[in-house]
Amino acid sequence: MGRLGVLDLREAERQVRTSLERLGIALDDLHRPVGMLSGGQRQAVAIARAVHFGAKLLILDEPTSALGVRQAAQVLQVIRRMKEVGVGVVFITHNPLHALAVGDRFTVLFQGESLGTFSRGEVDERELTRLMAGGKALELEVEG
Repeated sequence: MGRLGVLDLREAERQVRTSLERLGIALDDLHRPVGMLSGGQRQAVAIARAVHFGAKLLILDEPTSALGVRQAAQVLQVIRRMKEVGVGVVFITHNPLHALAVGDRFTVLFQGESLGTFSRGEVDERELTRLMAGGKALELEVEG
């Protein structure tokens, strides 16, 4: 806010640009309504907003599920950048490729129970996919 509680639009735009750049988010037009942005851009703006207002940890529940490949890649890049600037991320996904693209540790839940927690390098795509599909419970159903 400027003097007398009047919004300083130039300062607001500067802060928006700085917050977006900090996370590597590029928007052609900062004045475009959020509703006119792509799904990936909307997710990225929501993340940048939370970080701008001081979030130290974000819990992202399926942020890439309804996005195309390009938009999902944009969100994953923002998640990587958040780690670089010191923001913690809990990324909930059913997509093992997305998890492996950004994750450092993986906890797989199935019907409310943990099937294990793994560090990067301890689990590969095939095993992570198997666990995410139900692990041993899935094997028992196929055999039975």
